[in-house]
Amino acid sequence: MNSLQVFSAPLGRTLLTLIFFISGLNKVFSYAGTQSYMEAFNVSGSLLPLVIVIEVLAGLAVIVGYKTRLAAFILAAFCLVSAFIFHANFADQMQSILFMKNLGLAGGLLLLVSNGAGAYALDNRLKSESM
Repeated sequence: MNSLQVFSAPLGRTLLTLIFFISGLNKVFSYAGTQSYMEAFNVSGSLLPLVIVIEVLAGLAVIVGYKTRLAAFILAAFCLVSAFIFHANFADQMQSILFMKNLGLAGGLLLLVSNGAGAYALDNRLKSESM
């Protein structure tokens, strides 16, 4: 593994999933508004705690490289579901851009599912300790 790969893996994981971690925390502090937004799209506001847990815990898991493939798969599915529910108004250019952003994030996350966490990941440390 060359030095570019060693540093790009943890940086890539962080840049790819920091959006989820921060978004999940923001939902905690704007709970009522987020709940109303969800309900405006006929999504039960009672799902908001699950959304927060997914964004915060799965985002953090990918950042530190713990259960990376599973966490990245969950986030990829989350991106696709939320794209089709919240950003499928293609008449609105901003919603189209957000839809494509979600597809791009899902694609990057699926690369993590396929290739694993890379360097500086807890997955690697735990794997070497179990041998």
